Amino acid sequence: MSQQQPTARSPRRTPSRARRPRALAAAGALIVLPLVTACAGGDDGKGADRGKAAPSVTAAPAAGVVAPAKVEVIAGLTGCKAKIRIDADELRQGLCHTEKADYLITTFPEEKFKETWLEEARVYGGKYLVGTRWVVSVKPALLESFRAKLGGTIRELRGIGPKPSGR
Repeated sequence: MSQQQPTARSPRRTPSRARRPRALAAAGALIVLPLVTACAGGDDGKGADRGKAAPSVTAAPAAGVVAPAKVEVIAGLTGCKAKIRIDADELRQGLCHTEKADYLITTFPEEKFKETWLEEARVYGGKYLVGTRWVVSVKPALLESFRAKLGGTIRELRGIGPKPSGR
């Protein structure tokens, strides 16, 4: 007669069928959580950029919001439908034409691209409405009314060359 040896049980236990959905849900939450928080757009000052100064952005007094970095949304907030002129990796730019003025809305996927653009625009000088990852180029007389709609801050860039005389 042959004796059968009992099968050795593995020290690892497989999860019961009842525990599998919970384990999958927990794993899914761990995967999705970083994506959701990265897209949330909020800055609580606890991120990797803790040591850097946050850009100064003022909420729009009328709307109580800060315009998002999307040409079409900003154009809608200013009462126009933008015609996209540039659609590149570093920026998107749309032209708005209204009865009051023609103006440009430029958006950037990252703040560093906006700062580079502003540095290059210094050559031309002028005043710009600047928000988080966006810039609006409009005649100075309309800057305050746009700021009331979009938020942001008005920045004056010094051009190169001599200052115009006050004659």
